[in-house]
Amino acid sequence: VQLQASGGGLVQTGDSLRISCEASGLTFSSYVMGWFRQAPGKEREFVAASRGSAGSTYYADSVKGRFTISRDNAKNTVYLQMNSLKPEDTAVYYCAANAYYSGNYRYWGQGTQVTVSS
Repeated sequence: VQLQASGGGLVQTGDSLRISCEASGLTFSSYVMGWFRQAPGKEREFVAASRGSAGSTYYADSVKGRFTISRDNAKNTVYLQMNSLKPEDTAVYYCAANAYYSGNYRYWGQGTQVTVSS
């Protein structure tokens, strides 16, 4: 299984950015796909998740209303649309995959850096 995240970059406060994660080696449509982030000196935290079959989405309170997770099962790709970005959103963003919504994610991508300048 490989997860390849891309699309990170340097943006200004209030800007929007979409990051992507392409998966291979798994039955993408049946997997829960999640986005996590880790800021310097902080622990990794959950950002958003998408359940493949049910279509349900989940968000951390800190991003609810600003970020949207979506997926294209035909392209084996999950997206994170980030709007109204804040400096505190600066982090390395990781995509992850798991067969179940509960429990630890089994597969992780390499991460993409998102930097929001003030």
